[in-house]
Amino acid sequence: MTSSDGVGPDIGGRALSVIVAGGGTAGHIEPAMAVADALRRLDPNIRITALGTQRGLETTLVPERGYPLELIPPVPLPRKPTADLLRLPGRVRAAIARSRAVIDATEADVIIGFGGYVALPAYLAAGRGLRGRRSVPVVVHEANVKAGIANKVGARRAARVLAAVANSGVRASGRADAEIVGIPVRESIATMDRAGLRAQAREHFGLPADGPVLLVFGGSQGARTLNEAVSAAAPQLLAAGISVLHAHGPKNTLQIAEQSGPDDKARYVAVPYVSRMDLAYAAADAAVCRSGAMTVAEVSAVGLPAFYVPLPHGNGEQELNARPIVAQGGGRIVADAELTAKYVMDEVIPLLTDPVRLSQMSAAAAGAGHRDAADAVARIVVEVAGR
Repeated sequence: MTSSDGVGPDIGGRALSVIVAGGGTAGHIEPAMAVADALRRLDPNIRITALGTQRGLETTLVPERGYPLELIPPVPLPRKPTADLLRLPGRVRAAIARSRAVIDATEADVIIGFGGYVALPAYLAAGRGLRGRRSVPVVVHEANVKAGIANKVGARRAARVLAAVANSGVRASGRADAEIVGIPVRESIATMDRAGLRAQAREHFGLPADGPVLLVFGGSQGARTLNEAVSAAAPQLLAAGISVLHAHGPKNTLQIAEQSGPDDKARYVAVPYVSRMDLAYAAADAAVCRSGAMTVAEVSAVGLPAFYVPLPHGNGEQELNARPIVAQGGGRIVADAELTAKYVMDEVIPLLTDPVRLSQMSAAAAGAGHRDAADAVARIVVEVAGR
């Protein structure tokens, strides 16, 4: 059956009910919200419920996007043998029970999970439970090259497994059939006309209408290496006619006052945080940024050349995230220790002052991105629910 508007399936005479499970960090929440938005575009009657915990950013981000949020107990996985490890089984059971209660209350027809400690209880609760409870089909999306525990577990039973890049870690779960769809990004990013928004974006940030602009950001909390290297090269950037929009993070401050270059043709604008990243991307000609999965997805989707500076710790997944874009010629990877003021002067300035190279890298970045990922995932979710 189809819904009243003929788009999505009706299930037993009612609108489709979807649970999106992706909480904790923006890297899990933003793709979940992008798919939720795409589902609504596909069929406004689809009922969407987000699953999260009290600890995550979802308590702010999900309501802001207009979706109901149901909370489950957090189940952080201890990395070392501590007392928390002994409490883990009880916490897992409580989270699964609460997830199952949400599934039953919403009459969920399908669950789309994006990994993390919110998704794992949802995956486990989706299976056939006690007292003849029905099972609920699961779709798993993995954004990183190295999959986390939650998605490795979920992929074993999932109806469809989706991945951002080839050779994704979800294959380690035995699912060699993972479909490459990219990372879902919000519609304002996916459909952006950078050239068309350029004038509005530059006026919004107080940047000159003409001349190249470098965007610098290190995620929601900023990044000290990026801050120090680029700010130290401020005189040379401004002298070259390059303006800078620098989001240094709310917990970091730059030892640099807002300043202008010769004849006021370039400006250095430093702000703690950028709430309109769509306008920041539109104002810029290139970026210096970290290479988290969501950052790489957005930067490449809008066709912005970038110097990706992976976090110097962790399991190396940030470098792996950027490699496909770099391989296509849409960016460069710079080791954290190598990003210095000298590097900015020797490598970044020459690129920003070369319109031909910028244009070539922009086209390569856009070609490597996946602008339609959210819509593709939404269609798959509806297909799975209709089985």
